[in-house]
Amino acid sequence: MKKQITLMLALVCTVFVYGQKMKVVDGDYTFLKGQKNINVEFDYSNLKLYNDDRSEETYVTERTKELEEKNRGVGKNWAKKWEASKELIYAPKFLELMNRYLADDYGLFFEEGLTDAKYTLIVDVTWIYPGYNVAIMRKPAKLSTTLRFVETANRDNVVLEIKAKNAPGNRFGGTFSNEDRIGEGFAKTGKTLAKMIEKKLKKMRR
Repeated sequence: MKKQITLMLALVCTVFVYGQKMKVVDGDYTFLKGQKNINVEFDYSNLKLYNDDRSEETYVTERTKELEEKNRGVGKNWAKKWEASKELIYAPKFLELMNRYLADDYGLFFEEGLTDAKYTLIVDVTWIYPGYNVAIMRKPAKLSTTLRFVETANRDNVVLEIKAKNAPGNRFGGTFSNEDRIGEGFAKTGKTLAKMIEKKLKKMRR
């Protein structure tokens, strides 16, 4: 009995620690009714990393230097990979999960570059913890974002704002790539947001 109670407590703690929190702080979902396309933009200008909230510039500089000291050329290549991951990993992961749940069943499609769409979703990436995978020790990445739906022609008109905190990011079986772990955080955020929107669209259909 004691073992069962201990196991249950451990599971509860795991959900609490690694579960993503997503909260509407302004607006509602009514603007989505009748919409077919939503423009999406990713903003990294407010990004901080790790628990000391270091700037992205500081993180990239320090990480590049660290890798260069170990093996010349590796650090510079990593810096290029870090920047490229925004377009090659993070954005595609987020959009894939959004459209998986909303495109076919609800006819609501999210994509970058849809400047003619009435509304734009700005994914403001505010905090990243890259996590780690060293030998038998692993810790998933974490991602926090502000998801801001605005009128494309009037960005000051925010119709819905959601705070998404601590989306866990890790691949099944683990990965040694920080960027892959972070990418899974974007996928988790996309999935959670899509499921929230799905619930609201179901009610609008009734």
